[in-house]
Amino acid sequence: MLSIYQLKPRFQALLRPIAARLAAAGVTANQVTLAALVISIALGGWLFLNPQTTRGFLLLPLWMFLRMAFNAVDGMLARELGQQSALGAYLNELSDVLSDAALYLPFVAIAPFGWGSVGAVVFLSAVSEMAGALGPMVGSPRQYDGPLGKSDRAFLFGALGLWLGLAGSLPEWSFWLLPLAAVAIGWNTLNRVRSGVRQAQRLPQR
Repeated sequence: MLSIYQLKPRFQALLRPIAARLAAAGVTANQVTLAALVISIALGGWLFLNPQTTRGFLLLPLWMFLRMAFNAVDGMLARELGQQSALGAYLNELSDVLSDAALYLPFVAIAPFGWGSVGAVVFLSAVSEMAGALGPMVGSPRQYDGPLGKSDRAFLFGALGLWLGLAGSLPEWSFWLLPLAAVAIGWNTLNRVRSGVRQAQRLPQR
């Protein structure tokens, strides 16, 4: 399934020198993870409390892009530069779910959305990430199947933020975007479970 996630290796290649410099300066993967979480919660909280400041939503696409860079860098620090840890694994998964929720929730106050559609996307996104993270429990790799994985959702909400920031409002037809997104996220959850089970079944039996 086509996903922005498939571009990650090229993105990482561009950021690898930055990761090396950060490691040399003593910056850790966990610090990068926590910094991204704090900024996401701060931005999401500010937008949630000030939805009438539609220009502020222009910060969303910028931060969504930078957050992907933060996520790529913390992964390289952990895997390629010897900073993997049990705590880091927990922080990585939990911070993604919390950051997503913080950045999506401001749209509950933006017409034509509301608590129902935004809440469904937040809830299903958390379930999707849990389904992906459970892969190693059955002996499979972490699953990233689409459609509408984390990177794709960042693009969707970044685009909505850009549109809102430039136009001052969203068109009525955009109401259907979040129900469709919820269906796509439910589909990717099923894909992740199926992929994890299929890969586990290929393992040699002891």
